[in-house]
Amino acid sequence: MAPGEANEDYTEFVQNKIRERVIDPVVAEMLVPKDHTFGAKRVPCETGYYEAYNRDNVLLVDVRKAPIECITETGVKTADAEYDFDVIIYATGYDAVTGALLNIDIHGNGGQTLKQKFVDGPRTYMGIQSVGFPNLFTINAASVGNFVRAAEPLVEWTTECIRYIRDNEFTRISPTLEAEDAWVKHVNEDGEKTLRTKTDNWFIGANIPGKARALLTAPDSAPAMRAKRAAVAANGYEGFVLE
Repeated sequence: MAPGEANEDYTEFVQNKIRERVIDPVVAEMLVPKDHTFGAKRVPCETGYYEAYNRDNVLLVDVRKAPIECITETGVKTADAEYDFDVIIYATGYDAVTGALLNIDIHGNGGQTLKQKFVDGPRTYMGIQSVGFPNLFTINAASVGNFVRAAEPLVEWTTECIRYIRDNEFTRISPTLEAEDAWVKHVNEDGEKTLRTKTDNWFIGANIPGKARALLTAPDSAPAMRAKRAAVAANGYEGFVLE
């Protein structure tokens, strides 16, 4: 069975599990993803999430069919109805991965900003550094991998890298253009083989108007990323220029 077919089967399995957990079939169908297969968007790691919709005091409103028109003095007005609330929690998405980094006015060699360099998507070597921005370690901010499982090992790798630089009396480290080009090519080409690039989601910046459509994470697993970084370090920080 081809990977796509296998995923379609698994998607159907998950959809049916949602239908089993939600009592009202109309509400269940609203919760069942239909515009993407399982894993193409962030998977809800939950306990009791779907059962919450079985409660009498929970109402699910499809704002695609009835868009929000305005916030009123007492709540929210959609195209179909008005709802009164004591509290409104806004959960409308965010500029993932590179957003916080690019909101900082970071200037590199020649005055170029990191935001200018990333205009068509992240350009880094292993998500660690970018050409033209020496000594800037972009931890968990571009083309890294699974963030939760990548953060601590990446911080440890960076710590060891800085220690190596100091012990060997270097003052600057920056990737080579060849290493950066090769990494960007790897992310783009191998990323096209993953589910994350098959639909609009924050993994490719599709939730931010005007943001370049590009895979913001590495297509590699966390163990694979750790192995690649370890090999680079073992080879005297291959792909970097130390001065």
